Amino acid sequence: MKGIKYYALCIINFALFFALSGCVEEFEADIPDDDSDLLVVEGSICSSQMNKFILSRTQSLNTSVASKPVIGAMVYVRGSDGSEYLAQPTAGNYGYFSCWIDDLNPDVEYWLHIETNGEIYESEPQKPLRTEGIADVTVVQNTPDSNIDVLVTPDAPFDSNKANYYSWTCDETWEVHSDYTTNMYFDIETMMRMYQAHLFPDCGWKDATNATIMVGASSSYEGQHIQRLKMYDIDCSNERVFYMYSGLIHQRAITKAEYEYELAREQAGSEMGGLFTPQPSALPTNIHCLTSNKHVIGYVGCSLNTSEYRFFLDADDFSIHYPEREDTRLWIDNCDENVCKRMVEKGMFLCEWEDNRVSGGTLHTAWAFERQLDVRYKGAYIERPDFWPEEEDEE
Repeated sequence: MKGIKYYALCIINFALFFALSGCVEEFEADIPDDDSDLLVVEGSICSSQMNKFILSRTQSLNTSVASKPVIGAMVYVRGSDGSEYLAQPTAGNYGYFSCWIDDLNPDVEYWLHIETNGEIYESEPQKPLRTEGIADVTVVQNTPDSNIDVLVTPDAPFDSNKANYYSWTCDETWEVHSDYTTNMYFDIETMMRMYQAHLFPDCGWKDATNATIMVGASSSYEGQHIQRLKMYDIDCSNERVFYMYSGLIHQRAITKAEYEYELAREQAGSEMGGLFTPQPSALPTNIHCLTSNKHVIGYVGCSLNTSEYRFFLDADDFSIHYPEREDTRLWIDNCDENVCKRMVEKGMFLCEWEDNRVSGGTLHTAWAFERQLDVRYKGAYIERPDFWPEEEDEE
């Protein structure tokens, strides 16, 4: 969790400040002893989807990790109408708990109930908020050298007489190509060059969840309607935009309190944090321990629905900075069939064949290893996503 890192950062900043200033008066930071074992809760209660909750605990400064996952907890989503959903541990992901939640009732209050280490924690009951749709997602690059910005515009608010607050996340998918392609190979049985298309998959895709959780308020917009709010940007020299990129934006209406929690969490985890960064127990939260006075980090929202919008970015429409790339294939001059055979036996594959022997010249060939030809070596998968547009020559 990004926000946890501020705990170590704050202590280090205090130590450096007083060491460098030469202050003769001894300073002792007032930091509660139990701040190194705080329960951290991530996740929201959302209607008609799989809900995921992540539980962890902060660690002291003398450990190598910022947090450790919570194992063996009992996690429930409960409603004031008596409904209850048990979140099961996710196999292979310690500290992850998930459950499917049916349609939530807008007139019922819901909360998260956690039992761990002999303590009981609950979030404050709240009715699920309706979320407007997303009117548009715009992708712009202001100058040929600037980053590519992703801007979001929600639909007109349900209530234009009050401030509206939103949270956005994004799932990313982008196209990846292998370093080189080939449509030929050398057959050592016939000692001849042969042609075969698609010897290696040279195009694939990668997925990621953007680490940015963007929040926004409508108070500075006319009619409380947010327009073209920047969600995040992508460096124009990043692999994600070399060919085609797609983002699936998730929009959720949140309360003012959740909005303020996300702002405080961002401040605490940013590099700008320091002497005035709040201590863990000072972060706003709507989760409380019912059996003791233990503090908790986190905020559990509740949404009646989540809006989605998929957009695409085509590299041909932007100024993309591709890195200079040296030809790392092995070129062999004065190559003959016996040399070609030896290259195959070494595990290399034929990429280029320039035969000028008929005109008195020589045979030049280029060879590459499988890792240079198969896009899967770059961590990509080769099954085209259902939402990915077909290439024009495939239609």
